Amino acid sequence: MLLKAVFWDLDGTLIDSEPYWHAGEMEIAKAHGGYWDEQLAWSCSGTPLANCAAVIRAHGTDLPPEQIGQMMVDYVTKRELEHLPWNPGVLDVLASLTAAGVPSVLVTTSPRVLAQNVVKQAPVGAFSGFICGDDDVPNKPDPAPYLAAAKMLGIEGGDAMAHCIALEDSITGLTSAVASGATTVAQLAFNRNANPDGPQFASLNGFDGVTAASLDDIVRRRIAAA
Repeated sequence: MLLKAVFWDLDGTLIDSEPYWHAGEMEIAKAHGGYWDEQLAWSCSGTPLANCAAVIRAHGTDLPPEQIGQMMVDYVTKRELEHLPWNPGVLDVLASLTAAGVPSVLVTTSPRVLAQNVVKQAPVGAFSGFICGDDDVPNKPDPAPYLAAAKMLGIEGGDAMAHCIALEDSITGLTSAVASGATTVAQLAFNRNANPDGPQFASLNGFDGVTAASLDDIVRRRIAAA
């Protein structure tokens, strides 16, 4: 098997947490004099937490951005501790990768508490670690988070990155993953902002039929096309 690792984006790829984020944003804005709607919420999806908090404040929410951001994290953490909304079929993919001996790393701009909760609730052995928004690396769209995830596994160098799959759903994440050299695959099924015409090598519309072998085939096609 040529596939060395799979790097997973979190929101909209691994789990369907956008409804939690949007509900929290709506609640915070309503309680503190701001205006927020679904269109604004989706415009912030896939962007760093600080960016979203700044936009919420710019639309009238009378709180410091840092407090808005912490309130958002607190809201989503509470909801995800109650129920983690795994995307359909994703646990089967993780099980297939684990059985094949292919490590997975979570690569997210979400805070550490959310990343830890996902890894804790995942099947035993599914994740070898995570890179999160609290780590001392630049956020996506910089390639640094994906390069850090690869280094965690002892994978370094542009050629080696081609043997790694990065699963993303937003243009910010896709840009980050492609710049890292990873074989980038867009998940189009769970985020209405997902871009079928982005810089990715391949795209998926859900996880039906996705296995370690099918991801390995994508790596083989990418290497053959180089």
